[in-house]
Amino acid sequence: MTLTATERPMEEHVTDGDLLSAVADGSTAALESLYRRHASWLTVRLSRRCADPAIVDEVLQDTFVAVWKSAGRYTGQGEPAAWIWGIAIRRLVDAFRRTPPAAYPLYDHVTDLNLIESAEDRVLLGVEHGDLAGALGRLSPELRAVVQATVLDGLTTREAGRLLGVPAGTVKTRMMRARAALRKELAR
Repeated sequence: MTLTATERPMEEHVTDGDLLSAVADGSTAALESLYRRHASWLTVRLSRRCADPAIVDEVLQDTFVAVWKSAGRYTGQGEPAAWIWGIAIRRLVDAFRRTPPAAYPLYDHVTDLNLIESAEDRVLLGVEHGDLAGALGRLSPELRAVVQATVLDGLTTREAGRLLGVPAGTVKTRMMRARAALRKELAR
């Protein structure tokens, strides 16, 4: 099957912002190009937050359906990748809300912790269920968002700033305040 010029994936030199504008105008080729550019890193980042590949795949598809439907709402402020990530993380939260709590394994005993394969998994378990979860929960939403973006997602200060829509210096300041607040909470 031969694709017409309007059906071919967009050229690599086209910016993500231009692609979003084309998607808003109904271009499936632009959507395909966005998918090719962003699906792999979205999958990796979503997998850091969710161990179920079926949920990650569902969220990835839901994300690009939402991009298709709402591309016209992209204002051009901030990076398109950060805008797409914002959609993806909201879709992941929605997927978690739809999944019954019994589907998530709980680790109540020290012996259960031996089932966890990596140090990162142990830290994330502490973030979700331990003292750190309570301390993170008591942070302001702005500070918590910076901790999640830089520590849990592994973003640089600049990337976190783009994602959150704040300058990199603000990310650094908020992270400094978050560390101080977490030290204080965990010292109790």
